[in-house]
Amino acid sequence: MNVNKNIAIATINKNAYSETFIKTQIDFLPAKLVLYGGWLPIYYENNKQIKNKYKAKLNELFRLFFKKKIFSHVPDYVSLLKKNKIDVVLAQYGPAGVHLLDVCNKAKIPLVVHFHGFDASDNDTLNHYAQGYQKMFKQAHKIIAVSQTMKSKLISLGCPENKIALITYGPNNLFFDNNPIFESNTFFAIGRFVDKKAPYLTLMAFNELLKEIPKAKLKMAGSGELLNTCKNMVKAWGIEKNVTFLGVIKPEETIRHMESAIAFVQHSVVADNGDSEGTPVAILEAQAAGLPVISTFHAGIPDVVIDEETGFLVQETDIFAMKDAMIKIISNKELAKKMGDNGRERIKKEFTMDDYINKLRVVLNE
Repeated sequence: MNVNKNIAIATINKNAYSETFIKTQIDFLPAKLVLYGGWLPIYYENNKQIKNKYKAKLNELFRLFFKKKIFSHVPDYVSLLKKNKIDVVLAQYGPAGVHLLDVCNKAKIPLVVHFHGFDASDNDTLNHYAQGYQKMFKQAHKIIAVSQTMKSKLISLGCPENKIALITYGPNNLFFDNNPIFESNTFFAIGRFVDKKAPYLTLMAFNELLKEIPKAKLKMAGSGELLNTCKNMVKAWGIEKNVTFLGVIKPEETIRHMESAIAFVQHSVVADNGDSEGTPVAILEAQAAGLPVISTFHAGIPDVVIDEETGFLVQETDIFAMKDAMIKIISNKELAKKMGDNGRERIKKEFTMDDYINKLRVVLNE
């Protein structure tokens, strides 16, 4: 299915291509115009500024002396959208949708807002944008949720159910070419080292596993604020020979590590500030790659991982249940392969990248 609309995609990142799923949208929807660099994006094309630079400088002066600005930049955004004959704006994350709402209203262009995770769960974000979300829920054309849990949360926040489209991500097709050999005793994890992904809990479960199976290995890829803490835990336990920190790696390297792994592990939890996952892309990729997944009953994970069929799910913070699941996998390679095959077939049927993009196209074509 093709999109018969001119789409503008808005993302907060200075590098518009920094997140895989957004890059995929830009390339395959495709986007005629990409706005990036802030909740209300600052740039388009090759770092061209959307805001009129003279009005911006005058606003800075008035802020300095009078604590307020005198010019609105909304007309600059409206002019850019009109110039590019944009038919619909797809905003990444709830706050971006709030900031772009007035622009779209003035331009008389429909707004679709794609929620991803923290924007529907983080307490500070929800409190700060409480009024903005209510206005956006009423006026936006469609709101996209990536899991059943997120859909329920958005409804509880006041979004009409008939405005929500449930569209789960799809993995990069590269991962379907992976052929795990199931000969090693190595578990693999990839993701940001942040509270909601709780890499320290994965490590705690793995450390318990080593007490029973000392030959087990764990590779962890990614970076983040908890990386150094996790490295110190490994040093304190004296298990440096069993745990390898890979840093940030490319998809091709990820596939190589998945090929030699026996299972994918991720112990996602709800952080103290309420932040939680949407549907983790890495879990979809691992299943597409033919690996069983050991994770938690958290957010959108049960939507894509079937407990005891495509992997094992445990309750949040239950490191001993996670350890037991690891033992079941590492001591039964045939079970690991069977679960990996089951997961791959389910992803092929229900969660491919083509499905994800086509469902987005349906919403945008409306």
